[in-house]
Amino acid sequence: MSCCFSHVLVLLDCSPVDDAIVNRVVKLVSCSGIRVTLAHVVHSHTLDQDRDLREKCATCLAERLAQFKGAGIDAASLMLSGEPEVEIVRAIEAGDYDLVALATHGHKAFMDVLYGSVSDHLKHSVDIPILMVRGSRSES
Repeated sequence: MSCCFSHVLVLLDCSPVDDAIVNRVVKLVSCSGIRVTLAHVVHSHTLDQDRDLREKCATCLAERLAQFKGAGIDAASLMLSGEPEVEIVRAIEAGDYDLVALATHGHKAFMDVLYGSVSDHLKHSVDIPILMVRGSRSES
């Protein structure tokens, strides 16, 4: 049986809610030969904040990358910088991804308006399938 996906872009926000999507994607691709790229967008407003967020991002990506590689999955990481919605769409358009996977926080309408929603933006901006897994409330 062949799989219709060959390269999955997994979006991380470097919070415990990532567990939901990482665990799901590890199960999805563990015996299929699908490549995975883990990505996080550093969104900062000052140089000090940028330095701190890049350091945290590097640690997060390294830990998650080790988790995938430990499961025998061909995985790489990608640190982006800028407005998350814009940079993620750019990465999707520039890459050879055929599935985007991310965990959602499960915000309700008012919170989505207040904080924005990367997943909502992606639904209207990309032409490849999106796998969204809701993180547990205790994880967000």
